[in-house]
Amino acid sequence: MAHEKKIIFIASAPESLLNFRLHLMKEFLKRGYSVIAVAPFSNQIQYQLNALGIMYYPVPLKRNGLNVFYDIRLLIQLFFLFKLEKPQIVFSYTMKPIIYGTLSAWMASVPEIYAMITGTGYLFSNNNLKSQLIGSIGRQILKWSLHFANKVFFQNPDNLKIFKDRNYIRDNQEAVLINGSGVDIQYYSYQPPPPSVSFLLIARLILDKGVREYAEAAKMLKKKYPYIDFNLVGWIDSNPNAIKQEELLSWTKAGYINYLGKLVDVRDAIKNSAVYVLPSYSEGTPRSTLEAMAMGRPVITTDAPGCRETVIHGYNGFIVPIKDINALYNAMEYFIQYPNEIPNMGKSSRSLAIKKYDVNKVNESILRAIGVAPSSTSIKEGDFVC
Repeated sequence: MAHEKKIIFIASAPESLLNFRLHLMKEFLKRGYSVIAVAPFSNQIQYQLNALGIMYYPVPLKRNGLNVFYDIRLLIQLFFLFKLEKPQIVFSYTMKPIIYGTLSAWMASVPEIYAMITGTGYLFSNNNLKSQLIGSIGRQILKWSLHFANKVFFQNPDNLKIFKDRNYIRDNQEAVLINGSGVDIQYYSYQPPPPSVSFLLIARLILDKGVREYAEAAKMLKKKYPYIDFNLVGWIDSNPNAIKQEELLSWTKAGYINYLGKLVDVRDAIKNSAVYVLPSYSEGTPRSTLEAMAMGRPVITTDAPGCRETVIHGYNGFIVPIKDINALYNAMEYFIQYPNEIPNMGKSSRSLAIKKYDVNKVNESILRAIGVAPSSTSIKEGDFVC
């Protein structure tokens, strides 16, 4: 009797299962797989996934920091889960799920183990002594665990190079480069830009996203162009490098940042803003940028891993140096002075999103690498309609 085909996805944030992996999980369901999602407890996410026929197992996973008690408990719980469910495939993404998901899957003799690097994150930051110490330990564990993966997926060539140079992966055959997590170009449909110039940043409110640089550039521009809106969507994060509530409040009180809070659906925020800005220090491939591109917005971003791939300088936006507030200011001012460029560059963004970042095309590349036959459901480039 043939064994049931089964895949387990492991995530550090429950919401990411819906926001980043839902299309991929559905593709496995179409192909007759039983799909199980594993992440920290969330009654709402569990209910939504169960309604789609996806099982949900909550685990004690803390995304940031190292805690021996929680991490050993997580490793053991995952091991027994894999022994119980006997999956054919375990697919982990983000650092902690990769480390403990891959190790426990190897211990449980799971046949196929895959990891997806969605950015280097806190393990590779050097903001202070604590982050350096935790990062050093975490990187060694990560390097060891990745050696048990059948293949490792990367969302940008810079991360791939780092991992190859440091021997985190064994050989070229195990590394697969994909175009981020993709974007649903039908859900994020083209929207004409609003009549007035405005800017938007969507991000976790941490230093590495360039939130402070965005606020400083907005402060400078607001003095010269008081009628321009600088919108911010996001939330205070548990990351050690998070922006403090007091600093965020000072921006909004001074009137140069229009804080919209944490939004479940960001489409209206993108629709009502003319230009998208992400001054991040490093990414896998930023999903918020892809969403803005799909909706037809020019993008200003940094010459950083994962960011530079989303913009062709002068075609669909501008690339500026990391942490360079003056360069960011100048790029933003360009669209204030030349607003007619906004719809033109926005259409270029939409075209690039369809050609390169359509979620169906990205998922096809993942399925092929895993050895699962893809379907022909991708939207063709000729389907681009404004």
